[in-house]
Parts: sequence; structure tokens; C-alpha cells
Amino acid sequence: MKDVSVVFKAIADSNRRMILQALKKQDMAAGDIAALFTISMPAISRHLSILKAAELVTERRQGNSIIYHLNSENLAVCLSSFISSVCPLEMIERKQKAKGQSGRR
Repeated sequence: MKDVSVVFKAIADSNRRMILQALKKQDMAAGDIAALFTISMPAISRHLSILKAAELVTERRQGNSIIYHLNSENLAVCLSSFISSVCPLEMIERKQKAKGQSGRR
């Protein structure tokens, strides 16, 4: 799993988030992804490279096409790990218990 900052940088861009959303529905060729945008193919390739470097997408060759696949498990693990580090479940449970005890008085 990549460093969380690499993942956050990758998802900071709205075009890359849109690519991830499109790949959630189905695996897609680079050209099909590009057809969803008004930006150039080199720009799409750059976005895909960033997503690949963050391990959020994988690619496979199918004939003359490169097919991209969403690696949603890596995204979920990374985000979950970050959230746990800044807001541990134990903190939430303690606050909920404190609220419950103060409401009994």
C-alpha cells in the first residue's frame, strides 16, 4: 500500500476522481475514458499514470488496448487507515459513553 499522501494527492484532482467513478462501473480502455472528458489524451494518460502510481488503478493489455481497472480495496484500506489514525474508534466510543453517563444524572 502506498503512502497516504500519494493517495490523497491522486484523489485531490476532480478529473481523477471522475475517472475512479467511471471505473467503479466497469473496466475501461484509455480511449473510452478519454471520451468522457474534454481534455487531451496526453492529459488523460497523465491522470491515469498518477492513479496507477498511487495503486488506485491497475492496467492490463487487451489486444491493442490498455484496459484500466479500479483497485477500490487499496483506496478503502488507505482511507480507513488514515481515518483510524486521526479519529480512532476508541475516542468515539469514549465520547459516546461520556454522553450516555452525563445524560443519566
